[in-house]
Amino acid sequence: MRQSKKLAFTLVELLVVIAIIGVLVGLLLPAVQAAREAARRMSCSNNFKQIGLAVHNYQSAYRQLPRHSTGTWDDSAANGYDLNDYHNSGTLSVFVGLLPFFEQQAMWESISNPNSRRVDGNTSASIGTPANPWVAMGPGPNQSQYIPWASDIPALRCPSDPGFGLPGLGRTNIAASLGDSWGIRYSSPIRWSGANLAAGESNYDVTSGGRQHQSRYARGVFVYRTDTKFRDILDGLSNTIMMGEITTDLGDNDKRTRPNQTLDLDSAGGYVKACEDAGHIDPARPQFWCDGSNCPVPTPPGSGSGFNDANSSSNRGLNWAWSRLSSTGFQTSTPPNSEYCADKWAEYGGSISASSRHQGGVHVLMGDGAVKFVTDSIEAGNQRAPEVTAGAQSPYGLWGSLGTRASREVISEEI
Repeated sequence: MRQSKKLAFTLVELLVVIAIIGVLVGLLLPAVQAAREAARRMSCSNNFKQIGLAVHNYQSAYRQLPRHSTGTWDDSAANGYDLNDYHNSGTLSVFVGLLPFFEQQAMWESISNPNSRRVDGNTSASIGTPANPWVAMGPGPNQSQYIPWASDIPALRCPSDPGFGLPGLGRTNIAASLGDSWGIRYSSPIRWSGANLAAGESNYDVTSGGRQHQSRYARGVFVYRTDTKFRDILDGLSNTIMMGEITTDLGDNDKRTRPNQTLDLDSAGGYVKACEDAGHIDPARPQFWCDGSNCPVPTPPGSGSGFNDANSSSNRGLNWAWSRLSSTGFQTSTPPNSEYCADKWAEYGGSISASSRHQGGVHVLMGDGAVKFVTDSIEAGNQRAPEVTAGAQSPYGLWGSLGTRASREVISEEI
């Protein structure tokens, strides 16, 4: 009789097979991760295209671009920047008006009509209930119980950014281009108080002084509390950035998402690289501000706020409905993914660029609707030039020139 013989792996053969599988996994895993990031990046680009189409459709419908910083106000308020439950002080971002143009009609209806719902569902609360609903166009965009402001909108998010939830409300990874001048200030065009009002004037009028400030520093496609049109973009739609990508703050002291407000830039004649020259970036972790471990945390001067904490509204991308620079704006002074350097007085400007979680650059939306990827190494001119004003060509090279709407720069390079 023929003796049967069992076939099986030896221990050495089994170890060899396991080693081969491990090598293959090690080789394939980076490729899989790269493919996933490529898909996320494509999704991010598609969101920009959707917003670009929305802007063009808005222009076709209303013969102007959506206003950045608009809304409702109360002329009897003592302070021109008084966010509260019954008006929003004209602080709504460009994205609020765009909602019906990128398939958010339901959200727009919820905002434009009185609203009787709260995030916490508290029906006995003082406001946001059937007995006392939110006003049409909503309360101040910092009101965390107002459902529209607390809602994430997929078209405004980039899948590569993991930021979610508190301390942010509805986050955004898309921001409006406000030009290349770090002197553009969120509140400068409005009257701060009711003192010395002339007949018929409002606390929220854009004053003559505000207009002068705008004419000097507001060099981008969007201008606070002012209507702009495609015809105002004299440098050409295809040569001008209309919107760009930003990261949202994760509470990790990232230099791109949390402002350094230790310097008096306004009175000292600051420049966009002042925070870098001051030695406030951690030398062991150049993507982050000093945290006291590798370098000392700087002491803010006078009334400065230093490095803002995780709950600060000055941190990046935490509220899609708020028109302040930190939430929904950026400048083309420092290159993409540069540090966020702000004046110690929150409203006095600073340098805050585009940023992303993608490797090597950011997406930008051009005036003609084209979406392009700009690398961190884009030519950015003299980073220690004095503050730029109206009439001058941008000192910040190609990047700065792409951010101005009417400075007559010649764009000879393809980005």
